[in-house]
Amino acid sequence: MSKLKEWLSELVEEELEDYDKLSVDDRVISVIVILFFPLIACYLLAHQLFSTGFFTASFGPLEMVLLYGTPIYWIFTCTVLLLEYIDLSRDVDSFGGLAFAAIAFGWLSVVFPFDFVYFADVLPEPLQFLLQWMSNDIARVLLVIGFIVHLFLAILAGVMRVKVRKALANTPKDKEIE
Repeated sequence: MSKLKEWLSELVEEELEDYDKLSVDDRVISVIVILFFPLIACYLLAHQLFSTGFFTASFGPLEMVLLYGTPIYWIFTCTVLLLEYIDLSRDVDSFGGLAFAAIAFGWLSVVFPFDFVYFADVLPEPLQFLLQWMSNDIARVLLVIGFIVHLFLAILAGVMRVKVRKALANTPKDKEIE
């Protein structure tokens, strides 16, 4: 338990060092997410609009909200981050976004309203081989991994956010991070 507290303390110290600065890594990842995730959403939407068979009968309104809501949350937090509203982005991530994504991955892995036999169908025929390897089993494993990772990150981000805020509240005004 003391190793965990020590590790968390180190993470808080690292966070406080560059608290108000947006790293190059954060900027690059945010730009990639903002450019790439709408393409993923459009790809999935194409399956839905053209009734390819990818979405099964169990794909209802809740599954739709969970499936499309996750990339929307990622795009929102990355956009807010790039606009340098760093605290807002961290708050959304820490107190809701990551938990929403964990719930989405968990629910979609249980209900599994997909049939990956049809996953490549909206691509032009010469490009379908790029996604034909994806099976239901592989997709289910990826969803479970996504659930575990997001659940861990949701807990860690929430704890970190509280600890960082407490540390900032205890920082003397003359040494306050600007």
